[in-house]
Amino acid sequence: MSIEEEIRGRFRNSYHKGLINLIYTANQMSYEFVQSLKRHCITDQQYNVLRVLRGYRCQGPQSIGFIKEHMLDKHSDVSRIIDRLYEKEMVSREENPDDRRQKSVQITEKGLGLLNEIFDCEKESDKLLSNLSPEEIEELNLLLDKIRMK
Repeated sequence: MSIEEEIRGRFRNSYHKGLINLIYTANQMSYEFVQSLKRHCITDQQYNVLRVLRGYRCQGPQSIGFIKEHMLDKHSDVSRIIDRLYEKEMVSREENPDDRRQKSVQITEKGLGLLNEIFDCEKESDKLLSNLSPEEIEELNLLLDKIRMK
């Protein structure tokens, strides 16, 4: 279904249509993924922190600043997200003895186990783009990268 039919709207020009189409599609896909994460009692930001920590765990514990640099949402309150994950025993954290404001964070076995469970959610999200061929996915990624280049 076209974006005009989906939202029953009109657009100033093709650029406006492209922007609205991108926002609408991203919101729709994000909603689907967040709903699947809710079944595991985790938010998308918490998932993102765990994903970052899993990806860099071979390098040891990471700082909150490092985690924030690798987040999808750069405006997240990483400290609060870490606190919630710590309460759920998904991460461990240690204060830096030289600077108590600095904390080293790493994913726990419980956190890794949750990510393994969530792998099904990730596969489900792959299906959201299954109507595109591998070549079209590559083109989509190139176009999205180009949009962010300004």
